[in-house]
Amino acid sequence: MPFDVSPELSVVVPVYNEEGNVAPFLAALSRQQGVSLEVILSDGASSDRTVHIAREECGKLPFPLTVIEGAKGRGGQLNRGVEAARAATLLFLHIDSAFEDPLALRKGVDALEEALPAGERVAGRFALRFGFPGSAPLPYRFYGAKAALDRPGCTHGDQGFLIRRDFFAQIGPYDTSLPLMEDTFLAERVRREGRWLLLPASITTSPRRFLAEGLLPRQTLNAILMNLAHIRQLSLIRGLQASYRSQDATARLKLKPFLVALHQAIGGLDAGERRRLWWRTGAYVRGNAWQIAFFLDVVTGGIREEGRGGRVLHLYDRFLARLIDNRGGDLAAALLTWLWFRLTLLVARDRG
Repeated sequence: MPFDVSPELSVVVPVYNEEGNVAPFLAALSRQQGVSLEVILSDGASSDRTVHIAREECGKLPFPLTVIEGAKGRGGQLNRGVEAARAATLLFLHIDSAFEDPLALRKGVDALEEALPAGERVAGRFALRFGFPGSAPLPYRFYGAKAALDRPGCTHGDQGFLIRRDFFAQIGPYDTSLPLMEDTFLAERVRREGRWLLLPASITTSPRRFLAEGLLPRQTLNAILMNLAHIRQLSLIRGLQASYRSQDATARLKLKPFLVALHQAIGGLDAGERRRLWWRTGAYVRGNAWQIAFFLDVVTGGIREEGRGGRVLHLYDRFLARLIDNRGGDLAAALLTWLWFRLTLLVARDRG
């Protein structure tokens, strides 16, 4: 396209020390057809050759590429990318994401446009796949299937967020006070103010962080962080930024430092605050117990349509969810979670 014409789509990508992934990402995006786009790489003070390589690629691409620099922090990087974008439609992507379908972006933009005439506040996200050769292991199939559900806590930045600029102006910007999970918080604001649309294409993301850190410790810490964020107690995790290291510094995740610090922080609360924390944690865990039923659907192959659960989840929603949706259910979940936390802490200390 003539680069002086306003593009149809602005792709905003935060980067930090991604010198090995910039060129492959841009090459993959070059294979998208039927949509005029621009790419904004928002760098967070990389110490490697990320910016240099990106600027070397500028003249080789079928779309305009803008590289902007600023302080590290994904929320701020994303917001600066929006400021530099020219299109009325924004797509937020991760650098380790790719599309197999060369018409994925065209299909996504068309699907979003079809939803807009109804006057809805709507944003789109792609069906999630993990980049394994052959079939993905069971846990990753579960995470991918869960990402297609329209339930709180199921939508994350690795799915790509497709949103009109005017809607983003209403629910944004990204929260720069958060050292992590800024995409999850934005996703829930979309859900409160409008609705999510599952786009008719899939996005493939790399499992590199899970493989480097270990699936169980990473997801254990993610679950703790999601709960603390939900009950507005993220400040209890000291050194929160260190819980999500940049990809170039990723290594086996050790839970002990985080769990010990969290245990001490909870112990520093007065008795009433501790009771409220565990009570609210119980309510959060009880509200997410549906994931057990959904996992059984994935294991048994009971999911027949993407974005919907199977028979087990249907039965859970219809019967068990109503049975435990009360103070007794919250108390039972709080007790079980407290026991799980103490046992996990003991195991982490033994392995310390």
